[in-house]
Amino acid sequence: MERLARWARAEWGPLYVAVRDRLRERRLRAAPMSVGAVCLTALLQYAQNQPWGYAFVQDVGAVRAQDPLWQALSRTPLSLFVPALDLPVWGALAQILFVFGVAEICLGRRRTLAVAYVATLAGTLYARVGIALGPHAPFGLPASDAGVVDTGPSAAVVGLAVYVAWRYGAHATVGAVTAAMVVEVLLKENLAGKEHLAALMGVGVLCLAAALRHRHTHRPVPAAPPEPATAPPPVRP
Repeated sequence: MERLARWARAEWGPLYVAVRDRLRERRLRAAPMSVGAVCLTALLQYAQNQPWGYAFVQDVGAVRAQDPLWQALSRTPLSLFVPALDLPVWGALAQILFVFGVAEICLGRRRTLAVAYVATLAGTLYARVGIALGPHAPFGLPASDAGVVDTGPSAAVVGLAVYVAWRYGAHATVGAVTAAMVVEVLLKENLAGKEHLAALMGVGVLCLAAALRHRHTHRPVPAAPPEPATAPPPVRP
């Protein structure tokens, strides 16, 4: 038990301390964007389940591979907050509050939104590539998936979870989340599962770029070679 506790402290200790200190200082004001995201997701969920709101939510936040690319890209930012109709909304709201909240506290608002958007955009673009490859290619998709709505907030949640865990050295968590997404695809091969893997690949590129930038910034500067000793001037008689 003590060994497990030491492992948990090593894995999640820095992340826990960062979140705890900020929450003690500001409470819910530490993550106002995440609270707003939860409210927006709940509002969109309510609207799309009403006869008057379904078409509107689909027009502004539903992304499909069959849509023109410009239209899909214009809808992608709001699609982060449109939950799937066939899944319980409370699970999506809890995931957004927890994962987005931790990310906002640890990364800041702009970086959180940037990582979430990259993860969602990676899944959106993958769907088009997968359908173009066809169902018999290793990463291909059937043509019927062109009419399926993209994953919504789940790709962003997965991407943020991996990025924050990597940033704070929780490498076992990164591996566990990645393995869970692979198992999801193996057990239920659908568009959502493969888009989650595409989101992980997109976030992986971000992690690699951040690591390379950090290494370049903190590269030690070589010491200047010592100046050659100069001989004293000759003494004239």
